[in-house]
Amino acid sequence: MFRFNAMRLLRAAAVTVLALIASAVAVSAQSYPTKPVRLVVPFAAGGPIDVVGRLVAQWLSSGLGQQVIVDNRPGASGAIGTRAAAAAEPDGHTLLVGSVTTMATGPLLAKNVGYAPLRDFVPVAALASTPFALVVAPRLPVRTPQELVAYARANPGKLNFGTPVGTLAHLTGELFRLKTGIDLVTIPYKGAATAVTDILAAEVDMTFEPTSVLLAHIHDGLVRPLGITSAARSPLMPFVPTMIESGIAGFTSYSWTGIVAPAGTPAVIVARLNAAINAGLNSPEMASTFAKLGAETKTGTPQDFAAFIAEETQKWAAIIKSSGLKLD
Repeated sequence: MFRFNAMRLLRAAAVTVLALIASAVAVSAQSYPTKPVRLVVPFAAGGPIDVVGRLVAQWLSSGLGQQVIVDNRPGASGAIGTRAAAAAEPDGHTLLVGSVTTMATGPLLAKNVGYAPLRDFVPVAALASTPFALVVAPRLPVRTPQELVAYARANPGKLNFGTPVGTLAHLTGELFRLKTGIDLVTIPYKGAATAVTDILAAEVDMTFEPTSVLLAHIHDGLVRPLGITSAARSPLMPFVPTMIESGIAGFTSYSWTGIVAPAGTPAVIVARLNAAINAGLNSPEMASTFAKLGAETKTGTPQDFAAFIAEETQKWAAIIKSSGLKLD
C-alpha cells in the first residue's frame, strides 16, 4: 500500500511540475519579446539576403513591439553567422535569415560547416523565393532550351558554362546537365559579379543566375533568355518560357530565404513569430516590394517550412552526388 501511494504521489508531483513548466513557458511567450531581437544575416550588408533581412526587421519591429536589429555576420559562405545563431540562447531573441545556401546546399558541399540545419534550428517561416534564368551570349545561334541542347550535342565539349563554384547557380547548371545529358565545360568563378560580367561580354556561352540579377541585362538585349526555372512563368518576363514548358520535366530551381531560430525555442514563440511574419508577407505593400526585387513571397506554417527544407536538401543532395562536386 505504501509503495502504491508513493507512486501516486510521484505521478502527481510530475504532473504538477510539467504544469508549472507549461505555465512558465506560456507566461514567457505572452511577454515575449522582453528586449530587442537580434536578426543574424550571415552575409555582407547590401546583398540580396541582407535586403530581405532588413525588410523582415522593419515589419517585425512593428509587429512585435520591440526593435529588431540586423546583425551581419558574413564569412565562409554564411557558415560563420549561422554557427553564431545556432549557439544563441533559444528564447526567441536571436533569429537567423536562413537561405538555400546555409540551410540546404552548404552543409552538403563543405566538409564541416559546424552545424546541422534541422538539428540546430527550428524553422519559423518561409519568406520568399527567386527563380533562375538560363541565358546565353547573343552570338550563340540558339533561342530555346531545346535548340541549346541540340547545339551542345552537335558540338560536344564546346559549350561552356560560367558560374561561381559551389553556388546554387552552379548546381542548377549541373541539374541542366543531368536532365539533358549534354556535355558542358564549366568555367569556375569566385563570385557571381565576374561571371555575369563575362556573359555580358560574351566571354562565356551560357549561365544561370537569379532573374533579379539578369532582368535589366535581358531587357537591354545584352543576354538572350532561353528559359526560367520556376514552375510558372514570371510576371517580370512573361515572354520567357519555363524549363518545364520547354520539355525538361521537373526542372525547377529557386534561391529562397526564410527565418529560423535556435533549436529549443518554445513552440508558442515560434508560432507568434510565424503569425507576425505571415501577416507582413500577406500585406500588399510587402508583396509589391518583394516583386520589385524579382522575388515571390511564401507563406505557411513552421511545419511547412521544415518539410520544404528537408525536400530541398534531398533534391540537391542527389545532384551533388551525381556531379561529384565538393568544396574544401
